Amino acid sequence: MKFFLAVAAVLCLFAFGAAAQTDGPSDAEIQGRGLAQELCNGLPTASTNTGVLQIRSPQNGYSEVPVKSEIIVTATNWQSLYQAGTTNGNATLLIVHAVGQINEYFYQTNSDEQTPNLSEVSRLGPLSHGHRLSASELTIPFAGSDFWLGDLGLEFFHWPEQKIVKKEFARGRGCMVLESTNPNPSPIGYSRVDSWIDDETHGIVQAKAYDVDGRLLKEFYPKDFKKVNGQWELESMEIDNVQTGSRTRIEFDLNKK
Repeated sequence: MKFFLAVAAVLCLFAFGAAAQTDGPSDAEIQGRGLAQELCNGLPTASTNTGVLQIRSPQNGYSEVPVKSEIIVTATNWQSLYQAGTTNGNATLLIVHAVGQINEYFYQTNSDEQTPNLSEVSRLGPLSHGHRLSASELTIPFAGSDFWLGDLGLEFFHWPEQKIVKKEFARGRGCMVLESTNPNPSPIGYSRVDSWIDDETHGIVQAKAYDVDGRLLKEFYPKDFKKVNGQWELESMEIDNVQTGSRTRIEFDLNKK
């Protein structure tokens, strides 16, 4: 009898240990969170690029919008500044990134008369003087394009649920497929984003975003890179809305640098 009780106790302990392992994060989740954190915290090099937004829409046809992109590195954070001139005026987006912090977004158009010039805010602060966007506002299109404000800040890498689901080749590169899941998707936002991350460089090779019903909504592709002053810089990238048939491409003129 004592023998059977001892065996039963060991089996209970084994079962409890297995349950505890099951309840904790899997290796795929631990690796996914680590990779997402690395992508969020990577410090870029200060730079300024000018180019054009090329927008193709079944409803509005083809249009081109001049755009400027600037990376500003400070002692406490780094900032992505996007400025575009549209037919209706100007649009300015400022995204503030800091290690271990959520992104802060500030967006201004000509109609935002109470919002200060964000190019000044970015350098002089304090940022509280501007209008900080809520999570529900990150689906606003930047300058009428297919890029949402949250797309330009790679907001999906900040979601709490990250998991590496597989490894495979994409566009000729060996990749880890990082699945980012939104715990609280809005009716028009993303519920999940799958990103193909290059094994060697940890750059994004491609990404696919899904709507709240799990249907493919957008596809994102960095297209061309060019080496400038010893650094590889993105020359063009494209985002397609497969549900509306619209497409936006950003092309930067790196020859002017």
